[in-house]
Amino acid sequence: MDDFPEGTRFALITFTDQVHLERYHRRVDLPFPVLRDPDRTTYRAYSLGRATRRRVWSPAVIRRYVQLFRQGERDLQRPTEDVLQLGGDFVIAADGTLAYTFRSKGPDDRPAVDELIEAAQSAIGAR
Repeated sequence: MDDFPEGTRFALITFTDQVHLERYHRRVDLPFPVLRDPDRTTYRAYSLGRATRRRVWSPAVIRRYVQLFRQGERDLQRPTEDVLQLGGDFVIAADGTLAYTFRSKGPDDRPAVDELIEAAQSAIGAR
């Protein structure tokens, strides 16, 4: 996060229940707030859609799970959430306008970190 412009703030918004969120916090020490949106109001406001089952459980995803299992990964857990809900990444400028939008098309669809850094820099006018 050191690569992002000074003053950049982050938040993770999730629809997970409180119990799973607490477990996640114990496993992953995030340096920013995690906000719960169990009704998915934010997801709807940002027009985040849903994936098809075929997209979520594609042959590539199944191959990856098999590969992890063969490599000795035994901590694979069954999904406890709605795996069809898609996420996104957004940069909101200081004036509250939406400066960058990335809506995922699948569970493995994420923007490059460099792209997010550039969007954050553009949002504050730094280059």
